[in-house]
Amino acid sequence: MAVPTTLRQTPLTCSGHTRPVVDLAFSGFTEKGYFLISACKDGKPMIRQGDTGDWLGTFEGHKGAVWGVALSQDASKAASGAADFIAKVWDAVTGEEVYSFQHQHIVKCVAFSPDGSLLATGSNEKLLRIYDLNNPTGDPFIISGHTSGLRHISFLGKGEKIVSCADDRTVRFWERSTGKEIHRIDFASIPNGMEVSNDDAILTVASGNTVSFWNTTNFEKIKEYQVPSQVHSASLHPSRSVFVCGGEDFKMYKMDYSNGQELESFKGHFGPVHCVRFSPDGELYASGSEDGTLRLWQTTVGKSYGLWKCSTETPTSSEILSPAKAETAA
Repeated sequence: MAVPTTLRQTPLTCSGHTRPVVDLAFSGFTEKGYFLISACKDGKPMIRQGDTGDWLGTFEGHKGAVWGVALSQDASKAASGAADFIAKVWDAVTGEEVYSFQHQHIVKCVAFSPDGSLLATGSNEKLLRIYDLNNPTGDPFIISGHTSGLRHISFLGKGEKIVSCADDRTVRFWERSTGKEIHRIDFASIPNGMEVSNDDAILTVASGNTVSFWNTTNFEKIKEYQVPSQVHSASLHPSRSVFVCGGEDFKMYKMDYSNGQELESFKGHFGPVHCVRFSPDGELYASGSEDGTLRLWQTTVGKSYGLWKCSTETPTSSEILSPAKAETAA
């Protein structure tokens, strides 16, 4: 059904953080829906109900800015990496700290393997570390090769491969068991953001003023599009119909994946956008900003979903979004 053109995008604003929000991640689907975790320079990662933004808890224990976060697919575990040189694993249900892994420099990114048994970290030591959570006291497996600090890291497939990006302007693919570099992609600008699609087939990279898409099997570039602003993060819709991105000009862009045409742009944040991600069902996308907020945006404006309630008879912004729940405070 076509959405009436009178409807406008009305994002849900999730407050609670006190400093810039620099990373976010969704879980997979669980019996209780899906969940969203955010990293903030205030040092306190927060977990929320994914479809509503309702605050569920804050993980307290870091003594520095938190740069990277992750949720296991089943949302049972959370991970965080911080400026206190520590990566932590948390019980996502109780909020209790489970493991704490000391590093020698700022931990910028963390990722769980698909089955949740491994934790990968990337730091300003220029190293990737892989921890076996079934043997947490054992030494991590270390992968070296990057020549600058890591920015993002993800597992591929069933966890047999890893992809990472760093300030050395490269994206690198690794064989997890041996640490061997499989492939390297060089960029003209630092790859600020990186995302692996739900089916592991496509790698989305935000770099400079471009968003590019890469085949994770043969490492060939599939598409590349220019964006009106320097972009920090981009996310591809699960259907591969559209992608969203955000960056220095405070705007959120939704663009056609097939031809790069700008479909929508919204200026809801009051600072640069640091991170964007689609929810696992693709019904919404989340953004985190320098302004200290998370915002949830509808993929299809006017559709009833989560806290958005739409009346097709007399659509107004007040009907689309429940004002009482627009602000979620910790």
